[in-house]
Amino acid sequence: MIIIGVRFKTGNKIYYFNPCGIEFCEGDGVIVETSRGTEFGRCVIGNRDVPDKDIVQPLKDVIRKATDVDELQQQRNDADKAAALAVIQDKVHARKLDMKPVDAEYTFDRAKLIFYFTAEGRVDFRELVKELASIFKIRIELRQIYERDDTKMRGALAACGRPCCCASHMPDFEKVSIKMAKIQGLSLNPAKISGVCGRLMCCLKFENDYYSQVFKLMPKVHSQVTTPDGEGTVESNDIIKQTSKVKVLMKDGTYDIRTYSLDELGIRAKQDIPDGDDNDSQDGF
Repeated sequence: MIIIGVRFKTGNKIYYFNPCGIEFCEGDGVIVETSRGTEFGRCVIGNRDVPDKDIVQPLKDVIRKATDVDELQQQRNDADKAAALAVIQDKVHARKLDMKPVDAEYTFDRAKLIFYFTAEGRVDFRELVKELASIFKIRIELRQIYERDDTKMRGALAACGRPCCCASHMPDFEKVSIKMAKIQGLSLNPAKISGVCGRLMCCLKFENDYYSQVFKLMPKVHSQVTTPDGEGTVESNDIIKQTSKVKVLMKDGTYDIRTYSLDELGIRAKQDIPDGDDNDSQDGF
């Protein structure tokens, strides 16, 4: 079936739509109907034939290819959201509501204005919605998001110096756990393995499959192994290089610490995956 891939400004996920015979190129603006209403998206995958099994049915049709007028409308929507965000911030402060507005977004046809906010718990914002509706004269929707969503929407620089993974390329959040940090030999200091959002870094997930597989092949630290130079005790492991530092008893009675590859070791006890907290980073430490 012929599809196009569309990405919206609020995320990195790509959604398939039926082009309805219209030829799209990467970068073209697209007007589509979604569960949120009429939206403006950007084509990231031009017309392509994909197997039916890869399509989530029902596949929605595009309304049209965006015109110059549509592009100007979207630019206007983007420009006006800063003023809308300032209004809700003032109203929240005036009402002393325990919530923090973080972003605003007009649907393409300006039939709805969506505000995103963070809060520690539930907030009664019914009166706030009524006041905002009287100001903007359109339908108002407030959506509570969490710390990870906040960082994803607004963007930030991670400790590595690059834009946060969630804001730059991740289509969805994945489960991240303390166990992953343990397997990778990282410090369990929250300040060192937490992202800008205060939760476990998403990048812990990227190489976890490799670490988990190799970790189980490595000898336990302090276990006895057989090396080309004799019996020894494992001092540490390097999972990336698949090597171990072993304290070996030499023939002259002295000890020496030498590095051996995994293939050079006669391993008596392989490592078990450590116990750990499997909670998603959304739950914090």
